[in-house]
Amino acid sequence: MIQVGIIGGAGYVAGELIRCLIHHPQTEINFIYSESQCGNSIEETHQDLYKQNNLKFTNQLNSNVEVVFLCLGHGNSKQFLLNNSFSEKTKIVDLSNDFRSNEDAEFKDSSFVYGLTDLNKLKIKEANYIANPGCFATAIQLALLPLAEANLLKNDIHINAITGSTGAGQKLTETSHFSWRNNNISIYKAFDHQHLGEIKETIAMLQEDFGEINFLPVRGDFTRGIFATIYTECELSEEELIKLYNNFYKDEPFTFISKNTISLKQVVNTNNCLLQIQKIKNKVLITSVIDNLLKGAAGQAIQNMNIMFGIEETTGLNFKANFF
Repeated sequence: MIQVGIIGGAGYVAGELIRCLIHHPQTEINFIYSESQCGNSIEETHQDLYKQNNLKFTNQLNSNVEVVFLCLGHGNSKQFLLNNSFSEKTKIVDLSNDFRSNEDAEFKDSSFVYGLTDLNKLKIKEANYIANPGCFATAIQLALLPLAEANLLKNDIHINAITGSTGAGQKLTETSHFSWRNNNISIYKAFDHQHLGEIKETIAMLQEDFGEINFLPVRGDFTRGIFATIYTECELSEEELIKLYNNFYKDEPFTFISKNTISLKQVVNTNNCLLQIQKIKNKVLITSVIDNLLKGAAGQAIQNMNIMFGIEETTGLNFKANFF
């Protein structure tokens, strides 16, 4: 059994990570670190984990665990690793944005590999440190990778993506209260979202020169999931585009191309990304849907762990969508 440590165990992503790892056939949770919840049972914070096990939050670390998941707020992971050390055998998967960019990937005597599983599998397999992609970044990159590989992103790229309230984290803010979020919708960080950097760096791995990426992130009035629509000009026919996408993802166990109209409920509670490709006049329209807490965070983190340890990458991640 792989011994697992979780740092920052009280948030939404950590709750999903704990849920998945409890039922993962090859992992055992060694500790869940949380200063704010130390001594409390996990079910007091994550009420959906009622009577799942006897785990409690702790403020003590075991430096010899085989893998550590960092579920800290953005900007806190690097400082935590500078203040705390783990053994040379310990693999680290960071779910913040601290190490995602090329500029920030270097750390101590090693470097973080960007953990977009559908693109960097060979690098992930050999890595000790993984920077888990952002949720918006995952949905958008999976929509664009086949076009970039074919050098087809020659015009401006337009993105509108709406996310559930869990994407804002568990800590209450002015725009995350129920009375504000319910029956409401708003744009935020227009053209300047923090995930744009990692998206551009990933696209540049496949196509050096590409059009401007115009990204409008939207707060939705639902709990979980990301629904993204992306369009750009393209000369290929719809049939050619669908073939391109099917070939690119033919060996990927969690990314699928749908012939029919897709909806968010098809992926909620799964590690899947579902894509729909349409050609409308001279434009290609790609719709991409994921669960922001799973494929956009905890699920992809476990997928990365599976790859690093040589386990079948679907292990512990075969969930059914919560359609109703």
